[in-house]
Amino acid sequence: MSQWQIVSSKHVMRTPIFDVMEDRAVGPGGLMLHRRIVRHPGAVAVLARNGRGEVLLVRQFRLAVRQRLWELPAGKLEPGERPLRAAKRELAEETGCRAGSWRKLLELYPSPGFCDERLVAYLAEGITDGEPAPEPYELIEKRWFSWEESMAMVDRHVIRDGKTLAALLYFDRLVADRLGRKEARNTTARKPHGTASRR
Repeated sequence: MSQWQIVSSKHVMRTPIFDVMEDRAVGPGGLMLHRRIVRHPGAVAVLARNGRGEVLLVRQFRLAVRQRLWELPAGKLEPGERPLRAAKRELAEETGCRAGSWRKLLELYPSPGFCDERLVAYLAEGITDGEPAPEPYELIEKRWFSWEESMAMVDRHVIRDGKTLAALLYFDRLVADRLGRKEARNTTARKPHGTASRR
């Protein structure tokens, strides 16, 4: 852990979703670092693309920011659950969709200043529709967007969710050309700013 050493870690609070720890660390020259840290089981997000190269986004109310946000289907890992299994479960529960092929896109720490959550994002293709089974409090709207529309939503700050921005931009900038498929190259071509209507 570089030059930092954990000297104490005390359990402060337990919730159904995360725990809170009070951690202390000592660094170079005896420098002390004291933080309350959220311990999170980890999460997944799914960039689902259909045969037309469209992207599936969901919109739901996020109490912390008092807004309905457009996001990729996502959710936390259950105890002992592997990330890929969680991604398949969340896609089915939130949207009713299932995928014939899965590819890991990237891993990221959304908020490392106070939380140890590690999120894994997947690309899901070969999509088939089905009936969603969301939690009662999840009033989820789902919609397919063309790649050009989704990129315009990024450019215009319509999409503001961090994991969604990271996965979309990663795919757009790094993955599409590597796949070597004509459809991938075509669907990442952008239209000028403002081509997507505000939603």
